[in-house]
Amino acid sequence: MTLISKETPLLDRVAGPGDMRGLSDAQLRQLADEVRSETVHAVSETGGHLGSSLGVVELTVAIHAVFDTPRDKLVWDVGHQCYPHKILTGRRDRMSTLRQKGGLSGFTKRAESDFDPFGAAHSSTSISAALGFAVGRDLGQPTGDAIAVIGDGSISAGMAYEAMNNAGAESRRLFVILNDNEMSIAPPVGAMSGYLSSLSKGTPLAGLVAAAEGMEAALPKPMRDGARRAREMVTGLESRGTFFEELGFDYIGPIDGHDMDQVLQVLRAARSRATGPVLIHACTVKGKGYAPAEGSSDKYHGVSKFNVETGAQQKAKSNTPSYTSVFGNALADEASRDPSIVAVTAAMPSGTGVNIMADRFPNRVFDVGIAEQHGVTFAAGMAASGLKPFCAIYSSFLQRGYDQIVHDVALQNLPVRFALDRAGLVGADGPTHAGAFDIGFMASLPNMVVMAAADEAELMHMVTTAVTHDSGPIAFRYPRGNGTGVEMPERGVALPIGKGRMIREGGTDVALLSLGTHLSECEAAADILEGEGFSVSIADARFAKPLDMELIAALAKSHRALITVEQGAMGGFGALVLQEMAGAGLLDFGLRVRAMCLPDRFIDQASPDEMYRDAGLSCDDIVAKVRQTLGDRDNVVALDTLGQRGA
Repeated sequence: MTLISKETPLLDRVAGPGDMRGLSDAQLRQLADEVRSETVHAVSETGGHLGSSLGVVELTVAIHAVFDTPRDKLVWDVGHQCYPHKILTGRRDRMSTLRQKGGLSGFTKRAESDFDPFGAAHSSTSISAALGFAVGRDLGQPTGDAIAVIGDGSISAGMAYEAMNNAGAESRRLFVILNDNEMSIAPPVGAMSGYLSSLSKGTPLAGLVAAAEGMEAALPKPMRDGARRAREMVTGLESRGTFFEELGFDYIGPIDGHDMDQVLQVLRAARSRATGPVLIHACTVKGKGYAPAEGSSDKYHGVSKFNVETGAQQKAKSNTPSYTSVFGNALADEASRDPSIVAVTAAMPSGTGVNIMADRFPNRVFDVGIAEQHGVTFAAGMAASGLKPFCAIYSSFLQRGYDQIVHDVALQNLPVRFALDRAGLVGADGPTHAGAFDIGFMASLPNMVVMAAADEAELMHMVTTAVTHDSGPIAFRYPRGNGTGVEMPERGVALPIGKGRMIREGGTDVALLSLGTHLSECEAAADILEGEGFSVSIADARFAKPLDMELIAALAKSHRALITVEQGAMGGFGALVLQEMAGAGLLDFGLRVRAMCLPDRFIDQASPDEMYRDAGLSCDDIVAKVRQTLGDRDNVVALDTLGQRGA
C-alpha cells in the first residue's frame, strides 16, 4: 500500500461530508487514498474489521460526495465496513478508541452520530430500514433520499429479499448499492468504466441501464462471460437483471467499485434521474489497497492489532484452548464414531468451529449462509429423518430463528442439538453480539433441555450428552474466548439430564449456585469470603432446564442464603430457580435468595472483564452481594448464637 505523504493532507481539510462536495473528482480520488491509509493505521492500533472497510473506501467517499448526508439517510448493512464512513463523518479523532471501553462502536450506532441514522451489526436489515426512511420522506418527515449499502452475503438472506419485494411493490425512490466482494470481474470492468464515463449527462436512467446492457453485449467473449457470471451470482438468472426488474428495481451494473470516476458517474446519474427503486451492483475487493489483507485467505475480516508494514497480527497467547475449538474438536470426534451426526452453521463455519468437522467429513457439514431461520428448520427436517443435527449458531444470531425453534423444533419435539457459541458478554463487538437472552428464550420452551458449560471439560461432556439425547431438543451454551485450563478428558461422558454437581461444601452461611463459566468467579469470591469468616458452599447447576430441584432443596435447607449467578439477562436462570423454589415452598422459612444476572440495560463494548464489572457480575460484586445479604460476620455469629436462621 502506498502511504499518503504529509505534504498532501487533504483529509485534514474534511471535517465532514459537506466539505467533500466542493472537491474535484481528482481530489476525491486522492481523499479515498488518504482514507484508506487512515483506516489501516487506525485498525492497526485497535483491531477490528479491516478487510470489509478497505473494500468500500471509494464507495464511501463517492456516496458522501454525491448525496446530502445526513439529510439523505445512508444505511450500512451489518456495519463491518463503516470505518471509512466514521473517519469522514466527524469521528476521525476518535478512531483510536474504536471498539474500546467508552470509545467508538465497531458498528453504526444512532447514539454516536447523526450520520448513523440506523444502527446495525446483524445482517440483511439495511433495505428494510432504508425503505422505512423513504416512506417517512414521502409522508412529510424531514428526511431526504435513502441509500442502503448491502453485501453479497447479506443480500442472500431472506429478509433482504422480503424488503426488495416490498420496495418494488411500493415503487418509491430508493437506492440499494450491492457491494459484491466475492467475485472478481476485473477484465470487463475497465472497458465498462470507460463506456459508462462517456455517457452524456442528459442520458435518462433507462438509457444508462440500456447502455450498460449494450456494453456487455459488445464485450469480447471472455469479458462478456465474466460480466455474466457476476450478474448471475446475484440474480440467479441468465437474462440481465430480470429478477430485480420483476421486483420493480432498475438494475445497473456490474460496475467497478474501486473506479472513483465510474462510481461517481453512476451515482450522480442515478440520483438525478431515479423515480423508483434502483439497485447498483458494484464489484469490490475485500482488503483493497493493503497487500497483507488482499493476500490473506480471510481478507483480514477481523484482525487484532497489527504491524502496518508487515501485516503481522499481535495474537494473544494462551495456554488453554478456546471454547469454540473444544466444541469443534469434540463434535468432530463424536462424528467419527456416529455417521448420523451432521452439523449446520449460518455462514460461520470457522467462527463456530464446525470447520474442524468439515475438514474430516465435508459431506456432513452444511453452511446455509446468512439464513438462521432456514438453518433451524433445515436441522429440524434432518432430525425428523433420523439424523442427529448440531445447529451451531452464535447466541445473538440464533435470535433470528426463534419462531422456527418454537414451531419447527420444540412443538414437534425434534432432537435438534443447539450449540450456542458466544454466550454471555463478548467484548469488543459490544451489545449487538452479546449472548444475553438465550437462557430465557430457550428455557421457556416446552420439551427443551438447556445446559451451560462451566469450563472446557464440561463443554466436552455436554457435546456427548447432546449426542445421546434423542428424546427432544437440547441446547448448550458456552462463551467466547479461552478455557480455564482444567484437565481435559479424552472423551466427554453423557451427563444425567437435570443433575447439577457440588463444587465446594463449605458450611451454612451462603450457597452460590452458578450456571456457566462464572463458576470461576464464584470460586474466587468464596476464597475471599472464607478469609473474612463466612462459610460458603458452591454448586454448578449445569442445567437451567430441567433444574436439579433435589440439589437446590438441599442447599436451601442447609444455608442462610442462596445466591444464583449467571451470564444471562433478567428472566433467565435466577428467575427459573425462584419460581421453582416458590412452587416447592422453599421460600417459606426465611431463606434469603438473591439472583445475580445481567442488568436490565445493554452493556457497551469493553473487554469482557470490564463489561462484567459494568454489569455488576465481577468477583468483587459477588462478595459484596453476600455481605449485603447476610450483613457483616459479627451479625452472622450473633444470629447463629440465637439459633436463628437469618430471616
